[in-house]
Amino acid sequence: MLGHHYTRTFLETAVASVNAGCNLELSYGLRNNVFMHIPQALAMGNITLQMLRDRVRPLFYTRMRLGEFDPPDMNPYSALDLSVVQSPEHRNLSLEAAVKSFVLLKNIRGTLPLRAQDLPGQRLAVVGPFADNPRVLFGDYAPVPEAQYIYTPRRGLEMLGSNVSFAAGCREPRCRWYSRAQVVGAAGAADVVVVCLGTGVDVETEAKDRRDLSLPGHQLELLQDAVQ
Repeated sequence: MLGHHYTRTFLETAVASVNAGCNLELSYGLRNNVFMHIPQALAMGNITLQMLRDRVRPLFYTRMRLGEFDPPDMNPYSALDLSVVQSPEHRNLSLEAAVKSFVLLKNIRGTLPLRAQDLPGQRLAVVGPFADNPRVLFGDYAPVPEAQYIYTPRRGLEMLGSNVSFAAGCREPRCRWYSRAQVVGAAGAADVVVVCLGTGVDVETEAKDRRDLSLPGHQLELLQDAVQ
């Protein structure tokens, strides 16, 4: 709120936030953060002790439900590791969530979905800076991923048992350097071409907004070359 000039000081921000119902501040690396001014706001009468209790109660209720105050041997979450997090059940649930969250804008002539039984003898090409780069597939505030569990478009298409060729065309999402020959060579020899474009955290994150929705760098040129 301070950065957007809704308030003028951290004290005003603390008062406005608490009064609005905010009970948690994300202030990583900021020693003198906004909520450090709550005692001063309380002393000045801008907020009440009962209001603070109402804001703190759900925080501690959640922490208690998570077992943070229990001995480790009483907390079932303390025994969880990646073998549980990456269990087949959880991975299948993640896959189901991913499939159900896709937005299909057009499907001319029923091209999708690609079915493994229809692809024998078909040549697939997957091109673009997002085709086989696990690092760029995660957005802002993403966890640290385990590479062995990441399926890039290229890796996923190769599981269909078809002949899959690959060409990034660009080294990174900004696509400042572009190899048209790579893309044209892969796409021109294929029956089906999958083009993987986008932005990623290299281009846009929190505090790194863009002025327009255009594809970065030479990505539009890459798309046009693949289509042609």
